[in-house]
Amino acid sequence: MDFSKNATERPEPSKAEVKGTIPNWLQGTLLRNGPGIFSVGETSYEHWFDGMSLMTSFSFKDGEITHRSRFLRSDTYNANMGAGRIVVSEMGTMAYPDPSKNFIFKAITFLNHTVPDFTDNGSSNIIKYGDDYFATSETNYIRKIDPVTLETQDKVDYMKYLPVNLASSHPHYDKEGNAYNIGISIAEKGKTKYILFKVPAVSAKDKGKTVPALKNVEAISTVSCRSLLTPSYCHSIGFTDNYIIFVEQPFKLDILKMATAYMRGVNWASCIKFCPDENTLIHLIDRRTGKEVDMKYYTGSMVIYHHVNAFEDGDHVVFDVIAYNDNKLYDMFYLKNLKNDAGSQDSAYSKPSFKRFALPIKSDKGVGVGENLVKLKYTTASAVKEKEGKFTCQSEVLCEGFELPRINYDFNGKKYQFVYGNIVEESALSKQVAKFDTETKSMLYWDEENCWPSEPIFVPRPNGESEDDGVVLSSVINSNPGQSSFLVILDGRTFKEVARAYVNAELYKDMHGIFIPQGK
Repeated sequence: MDFSKNATERPEPSKAEVKGTIPNWLQGTLLRNGPGIFSVGETSYEHWFDGMSLMTSFSFKDGEITHRSRFLRSDTYNANMGAGRIVVSEMGTMAYPDPSKNFIFKAITFLNHTVPDFTDNGSSNIIKYGDDYFATSETNYIRKIDPVTLETQDKVDYMKYLPVNLASSHPHYDKEGNAYNIGISIAEKGKTKYILFKVPAVSAKDKGKTVPALKNVEAISTVSCRSLLTPSYCHSIGFTDNYIIFVEQPFKLDILKMATAYMRGVNWASCIKFCPDENTLIHLIDRRTGKEVDMKYYTGSMVIYHHVNAFEDGDHVVFDVIAYNDNKLYDMFYLKNLKNDAGSQDSAYSKPSFKRFALPIKSDKGVGVGENLVKLKYTTASAVKEKEGKFTCQSEVLCEGFELPRINYDFNGKKYQFVYGNIVEESALSKQVAKFDTETKSMLYWDEENCWPSEPIFVPRPNGESEDDGVVLSSVINSNPGQSSFLVILDGRTFKEVARAYVNAELYKDMHGIFIPQGK
């Protein structure tokens, strides 16, 4: 599979060929997003994550599926295509001016990279704020899109509403439709901090009006950065009924190095450093008050991209994450590395662990130093008192080689049993999706020879009888000669194939996505 090959968009809806029977309750649209253009003219991106966004949709109506895809018409896309070369820098690729440009042009380009005006190439995920959908990466820009036609609409700058230079592409949603997310504010008023914010659901008075989704954004908590000029990279957060979990990991952005990267001829990604000798600080923030709990929780060094789920149980907050021992994952996705035996065992590959942590939230007064305050029978995770108000946490490893975790989102923030994800035992490039039972630790698998399934998304059956009553959707690249790629629909309980829909177009490796039920 050639990961550096430019995609072809198919903006007109095309009916897929369905084999099997699609459940009649499955009505809505699956949106997926990922990099799609890797070279423009004589220039190429160096990293797969840098590619320009290609959005894909699969619409389900009355047992039929319609497919379409469209490039995000970001300012980045328009500038690159207009110049016939890559002129906007991305995290893993610095774009330098055409050698024929004059000195003033080059000087302006340099200044733009010293205090970077980041890209609006939102190729990581599709998120919902209010009633609007946005293509997002992790910069201060998001792009509103039409979820039906995939047309690009407004460019939205978080900085106009909130002082965040970077924001996660994995918000959480409560039952009322409010969204919760985290951003990094770099050196604002001399301080670098993390801002947890809430984007409220559309109010009754704003229904039907054209109101910017971020107009009523609220900063609900500010967390000081442990080190002023090296904030922790944060890709996602944990979320329960009463708490937000933010893991401040020793995987850090070096702000000074980022400011001089362009001049030094290196990319911004090279300014993200892993500090294996430093510990990880776990912040537990009360959603209602915005205040951190009095206890401080520490664990060993690790790198986390994806939280799985979190929940409260008595005097504990339990949270599950996919954790790595180092930062090698990003390097694996440099296109030069992907060309070398994609999908085969890589000696540099460190597979992730599915880790469960348990945080005691009851006062530790009267508890002896060295005592474990976790009293849950179903986990070996521990939190040992070091001194008054300070705990050292050890996780329980539930399984290994599992990534891109998705759950029944009706159980988000609640005690849950099942997780769907990709098997990444030997490589970050997955050839298998799986259903993992967190209680029995058993796994069910789906795979097919020479096929590459995407992140699986669980869609619950309306008024379902159990947590796993629903279907799992995965977009599958089929590299068997003469065969079309397809969307596979799996039974959420048995993990057996229910149906598949062959599309009359190529499918491409992507990152994340969202299912929008009909009427939403």
